[in-house]
This record gives sequence, C-alpha cells and structure tokens, in this order.
Amino acid sequence: MYQIAGAAQMKELDRQAIEEYGVSSLGLMERAAQAVAEEVRGLLEGGGPDFIGGADSVTVLGAGAETEEDRRELEALQALAEEKNQDHAPWVGVLCGPGNNGGDGVAAARILRGMGFRVRAFLVGDRRKMTPDERAMEKKLEEAGGVLEEFRPEDRRQMLWLSLCGCLVDALFGVGLSRPVEGDALLAVRLMQGRSPLKRVVSCDIPSGVHADTGAVLGEAVRADRTVTFTCAKPGLYLGEGASCAGLVTVADIGIPHRLIFGPGAQMRFPVGVMGYEDVVLPRRKRDSHKGDYGRVLILAGSVGYTGAPVLAASGAVRGGAGLVSLGVPEEIWPIAAVKCLEAMPFPLPARYEDILRRASSCEGVLIGPGLGRAPRTERLVRSLLEDLKVPVVLDADGINALDGHIDSLDGRRAPTILTPHSGEFARLTGRPLPLEDPLTAARDFARDHRCVLVLKGHRTVTAAPDGRAWINTTGNPGMSKGGSGDVLAGLILSPLGQGLPARQAVPMAVWLHGAAGDLCAGEIGEYGMTPSDLIAALPRVIQQHVK
Repeated sequence: MYQIAGAAQMKELDRQAIEEYGVSSLGLMERAAQAVAEEVRGLLEGGGPDFIGGADSVTVLGAGAETEEDRRELEALQALAEEKNQDHAPWVGVLCGPGNNGGDGVAAARILRGMGFRVRAFLVGDRRKMTPDERAMEKKLEEAGGVLEEFRPEDRRQMLWLSLCGCLVDALFGVGLSRPVEGDALLAVRLMQGRSPLKRVVSCDIPSGVHADTGAVLGEAVRADRTVTFTCAKPGLYLGEGASCAGLVTVADIGIPHRLIFGPGAQMRFPVGVMGYEDVVLPRRKRDSHKGDYGRVLILAGSVGYTGAPVLAASGAVRGGAGLVSLGVPEEIWPIAAVKCLEAMPFPLPARYEDILRRASSCEGVLIGPGLGRAPRTERLVRSLLEDLKVPVVLDADGINALDGHIDSLDGRRAPTILTPHSGEFARLTGRPLPLEDPLTAARDFARDHRCVLVLKGHRTVTAAPDGRAWINTTGNPGMSKGGSGDVLAGLILSPLGQGLPARQAVPMAVWLHGAAGDLCAGEIGEYGMTPSDLIAALPRVIQQHVK
C-alpha cells in the first residue's frame, strides 16, 4: 500500500524535510525533474506503439496569405514544418508556470536537452511571480544553452512548434491550485487536452486544473497520458474526473526522508492509502480443517421481483471462501432461491422475529439488504436486527435504505458494521447533494461519526474506517456497471468477516478482489457483455493469486 497525501500534507512534508532535516529544496526539485525527464524518455524512446516522435510529414497550407506580412509568416511556418520533417529527434515542449511546479519543468527541460531531445521551455504566466528556486533552475538552463521563453499564444510559429512536439510536459500548476484556470494558462491547458497517437502529455505531480484533494476539475484540466507525482500519491489522481485526467501514475521518490512518511506515527498522519496487488494476502488453509473453520454466515435478502440479488450475494460469499452460507428469503420466493442455489443453503424466513434473531446470532457474520424491498415492516426488521445483533453486520441496498431517518440504529452498535452504499444511497442517507464534491472526506467523516466501515462505491470506491483510515480502490471497470455487481460485492465482503478477518483488513481487500475479477472478465470477454455471474466465476482465479 502506498500513502496518499493532500496539498496541505505535502506542503508540511516539504517544510519538515527542508527545515528540520536539512534537505536542499533545489535538490528536491532536481530529483523531481529527473523523474519527469525519465518518464518522457521512456515514452519517446520506448519503441513500438509508445514511440511518438511526431508526424512523418508536416505541410502548412497557404490559404489566406493576402499581404506581404502574411506571406512572410507563411514562409516561416513552412520552413518550420520542413525543419520538423528533416529532424528525426523528438521535439519536447515544456510549459512552466511561475511557481515551484514550473521550476520542476524548467529543470526537466535542461535534463531532456542533455538526453539529446529537441526541447523548448515556455513560461506561462507572470515572470515576477517566479519563485527563487525556479529562477535558480532558469539560470542552470541558460548555462546549458537553453532559454525560458515567454508563452505567446498569438505567435503562430510558437503554436505550430508546440503542435509538432511528440511530447508536452505539463508543469503549469502544482497541488496548491484551488481556483479555475484562466488566461494564457487556460490556453496552455487546452493545448494539452487532446490525446493523440502522435503526441503525449506528461504532467508534473498532478494534471494542471485538477484539485489535488478531491479530483474535481477546476473549469478545464490537462488530460495527461502519464503523471509523475512526487513522494506520495495525491487523492485527486484517483477520485472524480481527476482519475480520467491523470493517465498512468508513477510515484517518484525525490528525497523526502522516509521516516517522515513511514516512521512512527506516520500511519495516522497519512491515513489514506491505495490498495496495491501486494497488499491483498490470504492465508493458506490448514490441511486438517473443515467447513466449520471458515465461518458460518447468513444473508437476509430478496423479495418478489428481486430474486436474483440474494442468489448473487450468496454466490459471492461462497466464492470468497465462507464455510457455510445460509440464505434467508421471504417465503414467497423461497422455491426460486432453492432452485438457483446449489452451494448456499436457502430457507424461508420464519414469521417470528425471535427466530430470525436466534438464527442470525449463531453466525459469525450477517448480510442484510440485497433486494430486500422497502416495506415498512421490512425496514423495522432491519433496524431491530441492527440494534440486537452482537456479530458483524454488512448492510447493503435496502438494508441501508432502512436507516433513512433512523441513523441512531447504527450509532448504538458495538460490533463491526459495514455499509456499502453507492453515491445515490449515500446522498439519501446523509442529505448531501449530488454529485458528491469530496467523496473521500465525506466517507471518512461518516465512518468516524457513526463508528462504522463505509464502502462508498463508485469509479474509485472509497473504504473508510472509524479510526480515520481510508483506502482508495483502483481495480474495476465500466463493465461492472450492471445490476447485481453490488450484490456480489456485498457477499464477498461478508465472507472474510465470517472467517474472522478484522473489518479494516477484510473490507478493502474484498473491494480490491471484486474489481480485479471485473478486470479479468473485461480482458477476456469485454466490458459490454460481462455479467455479475462472470464476476463470480472469475473470483477463484483472482483469489488464488493472493494465497500466501
């Protein structure tokens, strides 16, 4: 798992490294620039489909050259195009803002020149606002034979040169941006929005125009192919529209002392992380074990018209390794569940509440909600069970809806409680407007205030724990946007809980595995045709890779 840090946290890390550990700010900038330059070189020299040196042939048409000045301008443009046609070295344009992010870009331009690329660096913004470190990097660029040019959108030759680049480096704004991009900076952003097989964009730290903490696009934003982020990943690289703008993300070590990030107490200073492949670990099973060793779990789900949800949830629990999965459904649909379920044990729910409570209390975990319906009697049953049960409970779908106006039923629990809402269900439960402006903060606040684990489902599902920890999931794809996928996830979350894994380990791991199964399906059969049943079938192959 790698740590995630917001804008304020990164500012404090830089301060501590420089003031308390004596790290050179220019040294940090130099190493950041080196990482960016290496990323650009990897793109331009990688060969194959990633080779993007530029168009094989460039022509400038002569329409509209009516005056002598126009003709001279046209000749200059045609000469530039011919120069490009004859130059086999990739061209790189570096667009720098007047700040330390721009300083990273200026330094990267110098390093790229040393690598043999044709490089021009442009200052986008007020030169008077340049930081001392950026000015120092400009001096080093000049000593190496380069120059930091003024960005002039009205200069057609400059615009043509930039359009002919095989790669543009986005060093306009860093993580501190909090208002919409405007003026010349907006024009520079637009230059870097259109992805093309002949041109790539590499962003420094975060694509310009993306809010580092929320992933919101502040008006317009760069659409990068690669983002080299420094020291820690930023929430905005994974959340909201920012996830679509970032491209492939590389986290570069630029010399911040590791103890500041990973030392004593760091876990709570940096409570947000991204689940990685290596973080998902399941124990090998003992050879002399039996089904009773792997958890007895109960699912209460289903209603007339919603007979698939309970079966999908039960299948998710079985595939997750639960030893005994019982499925309680209304008597009206029990014959259907009985036919569909082979591995789980369906039964008609008894009429007496005491009997349901007794059966649920004998299990190691209970899932309530998939397809359960919103009848008043059903919602009262959900709330009563939530208050009376002393075992871990997963609330999904209508189980969550039953809390609308009755959040106190959740607040009084002492056993682990996991809620799995999508953004619409979360909005109904909390009264927040849609779209959620800051899903990470919203999820963490809810989990802390109500002492539960919240799985806020979406493009980048956020799992938040009551102690403030949170995990952003990066697996999954649009093919999973089908009814029933959430039911599979709910059952998969229940399974490790029933096997005794703590919620803070079991839940983000189940979310990751669910998305990874989706990615496996998408790769094999495509996003359009894959189904929740395909997810279930793919789970064993994904899980097996993580048994250690």
